[in-house]
Amino acid sequence: MPNYNVDLSFMPQRTERPRDSGLTMVMDKGISLRHAEEFVESYSDYVDFVKLGFGTSVISKNVKEKIKLYQNAGIKTYLGGTLFEAFVARGKFEEYQKFIDSYGLDTAEVSDGSINMEHDSKCAFISKLAKNFTVLSEVGSKEEGIIIHPAKWISMMKAELGAGSFKVIAEARESGNVGIFHKNGSAHSMLITRITNKIKATDIIWETPQKAQQVYFINLFGANVNVGNISVDDVIPLETLRVGLRGDTFFNYLPEGTKDKVF
Repeated sequence: MPNYNVDLSFMPQRTERPRDSGLTMVMDKGISLRHAEEFVESYSDYVDFVKLGFGTSVISKNVKEKIKLYQNAGIKTYLGGTLFEAFVARGKFEEYQKFIDSYGLDTAEVSDGSINMEHDSKCAFISKLAKNFTVLSEVGSKEEGIIIHPAKWISMMKAELGAGSFKVIAEARESGNVGIFHKNGSAHSMLITRITNKIKATDIIWETPQKAQQVYFINLFGANVNVGNISVDDVIPLETLRVGLRGDTFFNYLPEGTKDKVF
């Protein structure tokens, strides 16, 4: 159990780092080094991965310093899959490997949400990177309105895990309105059920940028569900959701009948 400020009964047992489940992946969209220092001081115990979103690592200042700061706090750090695709689209995969290696990274993301890529090619990229990096691979399109059949989600996830991915990421984009979610942000519940009938939930990181989406997956899979694309400022609010210290999950772990009692 993390070192909370007070010991309350009926709180769920949270996993501790290094975690295989209960993972939190945070999206850094280009925050300053000073902001990153404050983030690490306040939140690092609850964060497992930081993704430097999309291509921000090409443009942001002090990227190497931020990466080292995160790594020293025990947070695995990697560059967004869109940047991987930007290199691949230019025929520069070898240069991509050199680029992430130059930053001292031990984690990489492989995605195909923006470019058309044969799935065998994607799995080959995963296998190559998995020799030297912890690989997270993203499944699903970033394009609104593109529907992928549940059987295809399942087959792609199985193949990517088999190719060497540590976890597969279920795409929702930073807006939370594609992939596993409808345009209005509500969950594709049938799709999620079909996926988890075949793929262990612990092998999946669900992108949940919106609070209601985080609540949905915590209610579905419990406090130690893997979630991602969490904003820098939502780490502590998410943790309170996980352990029932926020209204949306308040009664999840309390004894049955507590909700109907009068105090």
